[in-house]
Amino acid sequence: MPGIFIRWIILTCAIIITSYLMDGIQVSGFFAAFFGAAILGILNAFFRPVLLLLTLPINILSFGLFTLVINAILLLMVSGLISGFRIHGLWAAIWGSLMISLVSWLLTTFISEKGRVEYIDLKKIGRR
Repeated sequence: MPGIFIRWIILTCAIIITSYLMDGIQVSGFFAAFFGAAILGILNAFFRPVLLLLTLPINILSFGLFTLVINAILLLMVSGLISGFRIHGLWAAIWGSLMISLVSWLLTTFISEKGRVEYIDLKKIGRR
């Protein structure tokens, strides 16, 4: 359970970092990013799998690049729900979703399900 909260904070940090790096995304403060991360997590958990299934033929034809459009649409939906979280245009949402995904992936790489920092020791893998 602590892993969920740590990943929520990491997604919040990813949104804040992306808003500083991109002109098309504006976040009014920490709480706007915090609630935006919560809504984005809920949308990713419930609606993203359905959208991926519905757009599977387009996704196959585009070699998976249509997933970026789906992520951008979910980010635009969050922008419509949270008042202090604004995205100006589809291209800003596409690049923003890509940056948020990359920053979030980099920050959560070492966080386990229990919320602990873990790493893989390659020297111990071969010894078993």
